[in-house]
Amino acid sequence: MQPMPMLPPHLLVIEDEQDIAALLRLHLSDLPAQVDVVADGPSGLAAALGQPFDAIVLDLRLPGLSGLDICRELRARGQRVPLLMLTARASELDRVLGLELGADDYVTKPFSVLELKARVRALLRRAAPPAAPAVARSRLDCAELSIDRARRRAWLGTLELVLTPREFDLLWHFMGHPGRVFTRAELLEQVWGYGHDGYDHTVNSHINRLRAKLGDDRSESRFIHTVWGVGYRFELVVEAS
Repeated sequence: MQPMPMLPPHLLVIEDEQDIAALLRLHLSDLPAQVDVVADGPSGLAAALGQPFDAIVLDLRLPGLSGLDICRELRARGQRVPLLMLTARASELDRVLGLELGADDYVTKPFSVLELKARVRALLRRAAPPAAPAVARSRLDCAELSIDRARRRAWLGTLELVLTPREFDLLWHFMGHPGRVFTRAELLEQVWGYGHDGYDHTVNSHINRLRAKLGDDRSESRFIHTVWGVGYRFELVVEAS
């Protein structure tokens, strides 16, 4: 019996500039992927909530509803779909806000089509379930914190954590290397899969969100600790009785 062919990933592009939207549809279709395009914020949110997508490419400046509002609403509803933001080069504040709200990555306009396709591929690869059972460990535990790589689920005690694909990968990476200090550049290379000057706040934003979901206070972290001037370390701090 022949195995069923795998369907191409289904992508949603929310972009109001027609030329850019057409460019994205053309090149993302070459991944290959099925690409839906929506031109305004309310329609984009409705489309994202109406059916499952494998990833969303989201412009921040949209008519009717901003990309930041869409990102906030999707994450508030527990949607874990990978989100790649398109931002203007001068709008650093918007990029930081988008990352804080739950976006997984961003590309600035004007952008390289090759770089954008590589970023989308990376998001799809990391969000996909493993093709076969891995020989390596698929579950890690640290005190009441547990993470299951095969099912891509994590728990703090009895509470299941709602993590974006990138937050999940970051937590797995940290828990797999307890006590080791990672620079931001190392985390970009080993978790995001690329190194890029000027993307340090991508790491900072994801760690801040992850800490919040773990109940960590920046000044008294229990799991993820800042090593000033170097980077971050995952290590359990046991509270004194």
